[in-house]
Amino acid sequence: MNKYVTIDIGGTAIKYGILSEGGEFLCRSQMRTEAYKGGPSILEKAVGIADEYIGANQISGICISTAGMVDTEKGEIFHAAPLIPHYTGTRFKEVMERRFDIPCEVENDVNCAGLAESVSGAAKGCSPALMLTIGTGIGGCIIADGKVFRGFSNSACEVGYMHMAGSDFQTLGAASILTRKVAEWKNEPAEVWNGYHIFEEAKKGDGLCVRAIEEMADVLGQGIANICYVINPETVVLGGGIMAQEEYLRPLMEHALEKYLIPSICSRTRIAFAKHRNDAGMLGAFYHFMQRRSV
Repeated sequence: MNKYVTIDIGGTAIKYGILSEGGEFLCRSQMRTEAYKGGPSILEKAVGIADEYIGANQISGICISTAGMVDTEKGEIFHAAPLIPHYTGTRFKEVMERRFDIPCEVENDVNCAGLAESVSGAAKGCSPALMLTIGTGIGGCIIADGKVFRGFSNSACEVGYMHMAGSDFQTLGAASILTRKVAEWKNEPAEVWNGYHIFEEAKKGDGLCVRAIEEMADVLGQGIANICYVINPETVVLGGGIMAQEEYLRPLMEHALEKYLIPSICSRTRIAFAKHRNDAGMLGAFYHFMQRRSV
C-alpha cells in the first residue's frame, strides 16, 4: 500500500499525518507554527516532519498545503502576508525532493480546502463550486470540473481583497472582525472574546453579540452574492472554525443571499457548510498531489 506524508501549514498550527492511497488517515498530529520565526523555520519544521515519517515508513509522496500564494509548478511561495516573515520564496518542492528523493507537490491552503470539499465533502459532484474560509481573513477557491481554477498567474479567487463599502471583504466580514467588534462595543480587552464565546452569549440573548453576528452574516451575504453574479456556482461551501456554528448561521446566511441575489439565481445556489473542517488542508494536499501526478 502506498503511503503519503501530508502537511497543512497554517498561521497558528501545522497539522500533519500519513494518508493511505485511498485517502484514509493512518496517523495524524500537529505542532505550533510559530509563524513569527519566519519562512526558514517553517521549512525546517516541514522537513523534520517528513524526515520522521519517511524514516519509519515507505513513503511515496509528500503533499503540502500552505498559507500564501503558491506557484504549483515550482512548488514554492510567491507571495505571503506579513504574518509569516520571509515566507515569500520558500521552495518546499525543491528542498523536499532534493533531500528525500521523493516527489512533493504544494498547493495553497484554501485551494486545498476547496478541493477536499469537492472530491469527498460538501461540494462532491457539484460544478462549479465556491469555497470560502472565514477566519483571520477570508480566502476563496473556485472548483470547476473537479479542478481548482487558478487564473492566469495562480491568483484567482483572492476574494478577501475584493473592494466593498470603502474597505474590503475580509476587513469587513472576517471572523477576527467579529471578535474585535464585540470587544470594542463592550469596552473590554479583545482577548476576553472569541468566536465561540460570542455565539454562546448570542444564544443566551446578548443583544450586542446577536447584532455583531447578524452584521457579519450580512457582509458575507453581500460578498458571496457579488461572487455568485460572476461565476454562478452550484454550491457555496463555508469553512473556517466559526462555520461550525451551522445551526445558528445557516438561516442568517440564506436570508442574506435572498437579500442580495436575484431570485432566479438565489433559488439555484446552495449554501453548504464544510464537512472536512480541520482535515481539509491535509486531504486537499493529498488530492492535489494525486491530480498532479496523474497528468
